[in-house]
Amino acid sequence: MTDDARIALLIDADNARARRLDVILNELAGLGETTIRRAYGNWTKSELKGWQEILHENAIRPMQQFDPSKGKNASDMALAVDAVEILHTQRPDAFAIVSSDSDFTPLVMHLREHGVAVYGFGDSKTPAPFQSACTRFLVLDRLSAPSGQADATDATDTTDVADSTDEATTEATSTRSPRRATKKATTAGKATVATVADDDADAPRRTASKATKAAKAPAKATRASAKNGNPPPERATRAQLRGDNRLVALLRRAVESAADDSGWAKIGTVGQRISNQSSFDSRNYGYAKLSKLIEASELFEIRDAGSPDMAVRDPRAG
Repeated sequence: MTDDARIALLIDADNARARRLDVILNELAGLGETTIRRAYGNWTKSELKGWQEILHENAIRPMQQFDPSKGKNASDMALAVDAVEILHTQRPDAFAIVSSDSDFTPLVMHLREHGVAVYGFGDSKTPAPFQSACTRFLVLDRLSAPSGQADATDATDTTDVADSTDEATTEATSTRSPRRATKKATTAGKATVATVADDDADAPRRTASKATKAAKAPAKATRASAKNGNPPPERATRAQLRGDNRLVALLRRAVESAADDSGWAKIGTVGQRISNQSSFDSRNYGYAKLSKLIEASELFEIRDAGSPDMAVRDPRAG
């Protein structure tokens, strides 16, 4: 898609997280200009406060949709109606739909049947039918923020957890009296830690020390990983890649169809064949490029790795 391609961004605010908006806009900037920006939801709800705080600064139009009944929203229907209207009146080159709701699958298929690309953005639990219907679907948790920094909300949450743990374990280590059943509670947010001393005077100290190490480990790991983006993409291992039958079949078909008489297929051609038939994106597996994912899978012979002339061959083809 060219830089002057016009993209319509439609956000299902009820089923998407506001804190990943910068990732979405950065991704779309590489595909074209996002000329239409709309977010759908019942903006009287406190749950959408996160979206409300960033709509105007990102030139996104809030589309109000009141709930027709308790526990039921109609934002998805409003989004679908507008998408069809935009398709036929403003004729954008592509749509970007931000949601993890599989109800949009028929809409995506309708848009693609009319010749426009559809880029989907959602979480890892987004149902497969919606993911597969898109021209490309990106799992937001697998993408690093453009700045390379963690989102402020997550960094704060992690710090709070670590601070709560430190306060709780400090209280635990203060209990040392033998034969005296003691309960001390320390409130850290909503958590209350209670410790009871036993006959061994050193037992509480040893137990608290172990608890401290165990509790701090996840928080420390989270803080370390947050320095390079939030959350850090986990790379699929060789075994995981080979164990994904659908992925393996997709790669092998693409290589076979792109291969020349000697069996070698240029990596660029392989990537094009894949994009023409599926919503696959190597970043959903933790790899920045298709070439890196193929190397990690060790399914193919590789020639000129790391260069523009990189080519792969399926060793089963002889």
